[in-house]
Amino acid sequence: MTSLARLFDSLRNARRKAFIPFMTAGDPDPQTTREAVRRLVLAGASVVELGFPYSDPIADGPVIQASYTRALSKKPSMETLLSLCSSMKDDSLIQPVPRLGMLSYSLIHRRGPEKFVQDAASSGLSGLIVPDLPVEESIELRSLCAKSGIDLILLVTPTTPRDRALRILEACSGFVYCVSITGITGERSELPASLIDQLGWLRDQTNLPLCVGFGVSRPDQVAMLRTHVDGVIVGSALVRHLERIPSEGMNAALDSIEALARSLCSAVNP
Repeated sequence: MTSLARLFDSLRNARRKAFIPFMTAGDPDPQTTREAVRRLVLAGASVVELGFPYSDPIADGPVIQASYTRALSKKPSMETLLSLCSSMKDDSLIQPVPRLGMLSYSLIHRRGPEKFVQDAASSGLSGLIVPDLPVEESIELRSLCAKSGIDLILLVTPTTPRDRALRILEACSGFVYCVSITGITGERSELPASLIDQLGWLRDQTNLPLCVGFGVSRPDQVAMLRTHVDGVIVGSALVRHLERIPSEGMNAALDSIEALARSLCSAVNP
């Protein structure tokens, strides 16, 4: 059983949901990322998603794109990013909380899938999210992840045809990443009315946990979703506070991240 499977079993037994915040690895530097993750764990994060910056992001909105640009301005190598992940594995506060890597398949291909998965597992990552990897081309990576004991989490979007969604559910492990909106990541004032129907259909098709992300930014949205899902993923609303570091300083930005994370976590598990 993987660490994600154990986590969701424990949450289900306790009738609780997962709060899954996103942070860019290396924005504005690895030390700040690690401290931000510590704050998220203190706020109650169940899982932490780490975005590996890439110059041509696939589905990321302006906040995450700007975050990736800040991280890439330091020209971090893959070794730097994996070393950051390893440092979290060695942190007694962060270590018990599963960390996931979200990245483009181009970064995996560049390193070589087998070596990347081995290095990801050694660095303490519990799973990978690869938004630009079609399910039809995921067989090799799925096999490598399974051998290394980590999960490969696949995405289902509002426009995914149902026959294709069924193939994704069969190939997925850890949890199903349910994209709430059509388009790029980012904060939205409203979530689509059809989302609840989509989540209900997915629930009927799989026993895997369902976690919803993209566009979720406020406690009231989280409260609306919590009865329909096993976890809620929030990225842009948290990452936005990193933009304030140059003007307000790191501690103020991290305080804001922790405060928002606490309010979101309270909405996930009132």
